[in-house]
Amino acid sequence: MSDTVTSPAGAGAGVQYSPAADFWKRLKKNKLAMVSLAFLLLLVFLALFAGMVAPYDPYEGNMPMSLKGPSADHLLGTDELGRDILSRIIYGTQISLRVGIIAVSIALMAGMFFGSVAGYYGGRIDNLIMRFMDIMLAFPSLLLAIAFMMVLGKGIENAIIAIAIVSVPEYARIVRGSVLSVKENEYVQAARTIGCNDGQIIFRHILPNVMAPLIVRSTLGISAAILETAALGFLGLGVQPPYAEWGTMLGSGRGYLFNAPHLVTFPGIAITLTVMAFNLFGDGLRDALDPRLRR
Repeated sequence: MSDTVTSPAGAGAGVQYSPAADFWKRLKKNKLAMVSLAFLLLLVFLALFAGMVAPYDPYEGNMPMSLKGPSADHLLGTDELGRDILSRIIYGTQISLRVGIIAVSIALMAGMFFGSVAGYYGGRIDNLIMRFMDIMLAFPSLLLAIAFMMVLGKGIENAIIAIAIVSVPEYARIVRGSVLSVKENEYVQAARTIGCNDGQIIFRHILPNVMAPLIVRSTLGISAAILETAALGFLGLGVQPPYAEWGTMLGSGRGYLFNAPHLVTFPGIAITLTVMAFNLFGDGLRDALDPRLRR
């Protein structure tokens, strides 16, 4: 089937309308979103080719060079063990993106399952699932993640699991609300008429039509996951030394805040810019996917 359809009313005769082309055209108009996209692509490049881009081994110490400020040899200075901060920030990109993407993917799949079941069947199933989600939402996500980390233990894998669990309720609520709004549409009724079972109706006919808000929320969710990973690392509960992770770098550098402020300044800037880029790109996606903003 062609990915183009007849042009909307008011367009020139014979002009083909492509939803993908229209989405990209409107996204390009958002300059902040495009700058954020370029920055995120740069982060992906650094994560994939960190071994070739980083000027030094991020785990190799050099005590005579410890706590040196930015210089020609070490552009962002060195830490308390003489390790190059720029190299550690570049390698930290791998961990931050890995935790953010994997945690959000797990939370998204779980939220889609629970939200679609609650919204489609309603009744007691809906009340049971959503009241449990409400209980989880009653706690601050970071506090709940800390509680899970205390149970699961320290480490990057457990950090991914903890962040994924605390993120599930948000996606479940979004999916439930979207399913409630579309499950009575004519195409769903037609699917029931031709004999489709509940699983086919939910995953083949309903969920594909509620993906737009999920895509936007997932983009914003990655930034939240990166921020929570940094917070857990700062508290000593997330990624453990000597692994290069931005929050862990902040935690280890806070003792040198006054005599070597670059230890916390540059990892903090990396976290800020990354979270801001995901948020701005998510806002751009929301505007580009919103049918109410189409002419």
